[in-house]
Amino acid sequence: MIYCSVDGKERPIGHRFSPYEFNGGTALGISGDNFAVVACDTRLAEGYKILSRDVSKAVQLSSSCVLGTGGCFTDVATLHKVLGMRADEYQHEHDDEISAPAMAQLLSTTLYYRRFFPYYAFNVLAGLDAEGKGAVYTYDAVGSFERVGYACQGAGQKLIIPLLDNLVGWKHRPAPKPQMSVGDAVELAKEAFVTAGERDIYTGDAIEIFVIEASGITRQTFELKKD
Repeated sequence: MIYCSVDGKERPIGHRFSPYEFNGGTALGISGDNFAVVACDTRLAEGYKILSRDVSKAVQLSSSCVLGTGGCFTDVATLHKVLGMRADEYQHEHDDEISAPAMAQLLSTTLYYRRFFPYYAFNVLAGLDAEGKGAVYTYDAVGSFERVGYACQGAGQKLIIPLLDNLVGWKHRPAPKPQMSVGDAVELAKEAFVTAGERDIYTGDAIEIFVIEASGITRQTFELKKD
């Protein structure tokens, strides 16, 4: 035990340790009638330091399912690895690929299993359901989840959600809601990250965009500001 002198008396010094470090990362998901889009930025930060400008925060778990995650990168990487292994186990056991709704439940169970020492990870899962419709699932830290039309988690959530509420959710708008295409969703994801990157130091550099359709998953990148 280490002591220090305070008011002439020897008092013990408390030492604190946290196993978590917030490394940034923003994940966004948008679903449509026959598609889903997942976008994640590639900046890895610690405090006011940028550790890397090219780190993927997304993982493809099946031919119809992509997970995007922000938070503590060690937990993010571990969670992605665990889910990948369990998806492989599912395929070997059932001789069939895991579906997006099944993966949504598996992620919930995985997070809940660690509820007393949770993964410091903010998750958005997107894919196609059994009917071929787009599905987006959003999670809290211990596995509670909900299927929604759009979602955002991570560092830029508070900046991006109002934009999605307005342009995707069409909230408080009297005009009829227009039909969103894949191209519209991709462009909106780009604009959302440009907006967040202007005011959030943990969001930037570039974004990975995954488009999930019945024909497969395509990936593209979009450069953001480097400062």
